[in-house]
Amino acid sequence: MIGVRSDVCMDLGNGLANGQGKHPLFSFGVISDVQYADIPDGHSFLGVPRYYRHSILVLQRAVKNWNDHKNLNFVINFGDIVDGKCPKDQSLNAVKKVVSEFENFHGPVYHMIGNHCLYNLPRDKLLPLLKIPNHGDGCTHAYYDFSPTPGYRFVVLDGYDISAIGWPHDHPNRLEALKILSEKNPNSDKNSPEGLKGVDRRFVKHNGAVGNEQMEWLDNVLKDATNMKQKVIIWCHVPLDPGATSKKNAFMELRPSNGPDSALRL
Repeated sequence: MIGVRSDVCMDLGNGLANGQGKHPLFSFGVISDVQYADIPDGHSFLGVPRYYRHSILVLQRAVKNWNDHKNLNFVINFGDIVDGKCPKDQSLNAVKKVVSEFENFHGPVYHMIGNHCLYNLPRDKLLPLLKIPNHGDGCTHAYYDFSPTPGYRFVVLDGYDISAIGWPHDHPNRLEALKILSEKNPNSDKNSPEGLKGVDRRFVKHNGAVGNEQMEWLDNVLKDATNMKQKVIIWCHVPLDPGATSKKNAFMELRPSNGPDSALRL
């Protein structure tokens, strides 16, 4: 769990509410990559041991811990609630099962999408199950913001806005992602970074990018937060900064909009 004070963020896992006699402004729970599937134990695509059925028990323990804490304002899930190896005829029920476990938390739960989510379900089926709000235009974009307290704004980015996965085959966002991959990754297997150097290793199919429309939306959110004197925390399944992760896990691109340069504001 995380507690937020006006001057610092602190880990509450050991019961430390503050370091200077101050109570946190609010506290919240965090979890990522449940990657549940009703299949025997195995290995990830990279060979890491995975305990697919057991992961639901880990989530249940997390929910119990959050509820026992009694004063968490919300929970944020960083994506990949089901695993890409989940049989596709089980995907819908698997997502529903995991979502139902999250709903046992006594408070709001916010989700973001990951690549494993999109391996299982298309956006038009996935986003309503995760209760991710749309922007009133019926589009299946997965970015949004919320404010748990007047002084703070949380922004959830859609890291697979421009992506080769999750969109219909002829969707412009998928075609744009395929164009980027064809220009940046010479491998026949676009999930392979073989031969790519440094930050160019991020140009693989399981990554994504933020499109211009989302960047313009982000710019407007940041302007609004500035006017309201809010501190902003930005979250995404895909790391924003290549230096914060292995080179093949960062955004393929983070492009500024045609308006003010939002990337500088990050």
